[in-house]
Amino acid sequence: MRGRVRNISLPRRFIIDLMHASMGVPFVTLSRSVDVRHLIEARMAAGRAPGWAAIFVKAFAIVAKEEPVLRTLYAKWPRPHFYELPRSIAMVAIGRVEDGEDCILPERVLAPDEQPLAQIHAQIHRAKRAPVEDIPFFRRIYKATRLPLPLRRFGWWIGRNVGRWHANNFGSFGVTSVAAYGPGELRTIGPGPYILTYGVVAPDQTVDVVVCWDHRITDAAFIAKALIRLEQVLNADIAAEIRASRPAAEPRPVRSATG
Repeated sequence: MRGRVRNISLPRRFIIDLMHASMGVPFVTLSRSVDVRHLIEARMAAGRAPGWAAIFVKAFAIVAKEEPVLRTLYAKWPRPHFYELPRSIAMVAIGRVEDGEDCILPERVLAPDEQPLAQIHAQIHRAKRAPVEDIPFFRRIYKATRLPLPLRRFGWWIGRNVGRWHANNFGSFGVTSVAAYGPGELRTIGPGPYILTYGVVAPDQTVDVVVCWDHRITDAAFIAKALIRLEQVLNADIAAEIRASRPAAEPRPVRSATG
């Protein structure tokens, strides 16, 4: 059967490079149902609440602020070592349509635990809809992806193996989900060290959360405890911020004493 040759678009070329750079990372996965009952109540009361992506980005960053292991990378150059970051850097997978093709581009969110939820939500929302050239990190991706293959491979090698470069290019954790399209458990890979995915809200008010991590950095028992803490943060810190951001009810008019 005779087919036709199609060019590889820049977003698709980026994913190919990303998968090539991720193949050597020894990922392990843990999945757990997280009770988000109090968070759901806060979102329903708020009316216009921030999206789930922003919620999980900030919640994981809060846990990582308490646990430096969740801000730690494995780097190989100049010798194998761990590289601990002072703050979290999130990479959020943004689904877009470019030239009629569905694609994914990561948006970088710096220190999410130090930002209001509304600000994180606005950044993610803008990354979904603004032109590529208006998003600084997207422009950076396109610029690098236009380079010839040997230069891209060399650049990705440096980005993966030098701690500071890894942090700047790939962050300390990623967040991705296909929950907008219905139930389904997503297990993915990346340059590391942590990737969090989440599903839809179940009738019992739980959400399935999957954490994939670089096994060189930590073990399953630590991740299990981190997911317990994540559940607490979602229902306490995040729910409280959403409640606090709810617009106050308008005061009732005061009647005149002579009216």
